[in-house]
This record gives sequence, C-alpha cells and structure tokens, in this order.
Amino acid sequence: MITFGMIKTVLLILLIVFTNFPRTIYSQSSEIRDDFKKYYAEYQVKGSFVLYDRNADKFIFYNKDQFEKQFTPASTFKICNSLIGLETGVITNENYIIPWDSVKRNSIWDKDFDLKNAFKNSTVWYYQELARRVGGERMKQWLDTAEYGNADTLGSIDKFWLTGGLRITPSEQIDFMIRLNTNKLPFSQRSVNIVKDIMIEKDTLGYVLRGKSGWGSQGSEDIGWFVGFVEANDNVYYFANCVQTDSKNIDDKERADLFNNSRRSITYQILKELNITDH
Repeated sequence: MITFGMIKTVLLILLIVFTNFPRTIYSQSSEIRDDFKKYYAEYQVKGSFVLYDRNADKFIFYNKDQFEKQFTPASTFKICNSLIGLETGVITNENYIIPWDSVKRNSIWDKDFDLKNAFKNSTVWYYQELARRVGGERMKQWLDTAEYGNADTLGSIDKFWLTGGLRITPSEQIDFMIRLNTNKLPFSQRSVNIVKDIMIEKDTLGYVLRGKSGWGSQGSEDIGWFVGFVEANDNVYYFANCVQTDSKNIDDKERADLFNNSRRSITYQILKELNITDH
C-alpha cells in the first residue's frame, strides 16, 4: 500500500536530484549546415560551429562530429578565470591592476594591466599571476564546483589551461555560456555582472555581442576558439566556433594571419548569414 510518507519521500528524492542536476537542461531541435564549410575553406582551416537559439530551442551545427570532442580551452578560460579571481577576492573589480613583472613579451602586454583590459587584450601574464594568487587547491575546487570542462588542473597552476590537462568541448562551451547568462553558475551576481560587462565586444542599437577568443596548441594542431552569445531581437543566441590547423602551417605568416582572423571572422559571417547581426 502506497502511503503519504512514501510519496513524500519520492518527491523529496526527485527534488534533490533535479535541484543538483549538473548541466543546463534543454530539449531542442537541430539543423545541420554543411554549407558553412565555405567559410572554413576561405581561411584554410578545419573546424566546427554550433549555435543555440534560445527562443526556437534549436541547435544549428556545422561539423557536428566535433560537438563532444575535447579541445584545450586556451584563452577562452579567461572567462572562468575572471569569475574565480573575483569570487575569491584575489581581484576586487574590473579595474584591479596587477603590475607588470618586467618580463618583455610584446609591445602590447609590456605594461601594467587591469582586469578589463587584460581580458580585452588576452594578456596571458595577468591571468597567470591571477591563477597563482588563487592557488592550486582553490582553483581545482572552483573548477569542480563550476563544472568547467573536464576540470583538470594537471600541469602548473599558471599553465594548465594552456599546455596542461584542461579540456573543453564545444557542447560544454555552449553550456557554460548559457549558465553564465542565466545565473546558473556558482558565482555571485556581482562577479557574473562584471565578467559579462568585460565580455562585450559589440554594443549596437540592434544587438549586444559578448565573447572571448582563444588560441592554443594540442598535439600537432593549433586550436582556435571564439565563444560567447548575442542578445538580439528579444532573443539570445549562444555560439562556439572552434578552428584547427596543422601547427606547421603557423610557421607561414600568411597562414598564421588567416588562422588568427578565422576565429572571429567566420563567426561574424555565419551570424550575418543567419540574420542575427548585420556585419
């Protein structure tokens, strides 16, 4: 005989399960766009693209085979790294300055930086120092709590997202962007708002685009990213563009420039074709 107590227990278990479900839950239809290959051919790269349309509850894919493939996050990890730095108090706000360590790298990075400009210029040394101040134990705890990629911090504390064990899939990039924008990450509203502000790349009358690029190496390939989301037409479109090329190609300046540009340019061309942005 089923008693009220038994029903109550089952409901409690279901509540616990769904309250602590680790990933964004969404059902969706999908569309394959093989014609997007033209953009990757233009830049002489391989890769994949995924877009999630919130209102339509729909995925659009190019090369869906890579949707669950793990890649180094490279500098797209600066989104999560910024959140962790703010949440731990290692940095206080977007204006927090870390003095330059006097190591000459390039003319853009060789100066003091605050968070917002380090994010904009993808200043590696700033985020390496931020990670060192967070420390290995706290960093691992936050990656586990935020469920960022495979949460692997093997390698040194200041390189695990560059040459270490950290990996993330295009699927996980989209999931992280959704959780960021819908306040489903384990960070305070203040930290989330600051990071969302520094992510803004374009703010026009028609749309706001937030994003972060990345460039790293994995095995014999160079990996490039551009991930983020666009708010337009009372909708939100989440995207992840992942490009790859044989690392030997980067020795050629023209191919290196094409690879560098492909991360954002392919994304913008696709967004324009989908009538999400105007350029």
